[in-house]
Amino acid sequence: MKTSIIKLLIALSLSLFVMTSVSAENMKKLGSMNVHYMAIGSTFFTPEIAKAYGITRSRYNGLINISVLDNSKKGTPAKAVSITGKAKNNLGQFKDLDFVEVKEGNAIYYLAQVRYRNEETLHFDIMINDGKEKQQLKFSQKFYVD
Repeated sequence: MKTSIIKLLIALSLSLFVMTSVSAENMKKLGSMNVHYMAIGSTFFTPEIAKAYGITRSRYNGLINISVLDNSKKGTPAKAVSITGKAKNNLGQFKDLDFVEVKEGNAIYYLAQVRYRNEETLHFDIMINDGKEKQQLKFSQKFYVD
């Protein structure tokens, strides 16, 4: 059982690495935080990975992945933060984002799911708080149904 969990964690890490490498690097420096982010369709994940992380695989479900690194420390280690946010479509409809923290060794990811329609652009407004400073991350992503 422990071996299969480790394999799933490795597979998720590789999936996230590959997806980040395929698309343009999404990173913003916000104060002492280097914030890496991406929004992708949930069907990019295998059923096993989705199940392990409680991700609902659907043609209409996206996953937001955020990791925060501390750029004020040597080696820019992962930083534990509090994240809240909303997504807004072009019609002005809001969708709350419920982030879950995932720790893998020294890495920390914050994952949230969001529903979308084909060719829908979502505008994300995310607040990141590390207890010392609050930063706002804004980005947009157009989603497609596969």
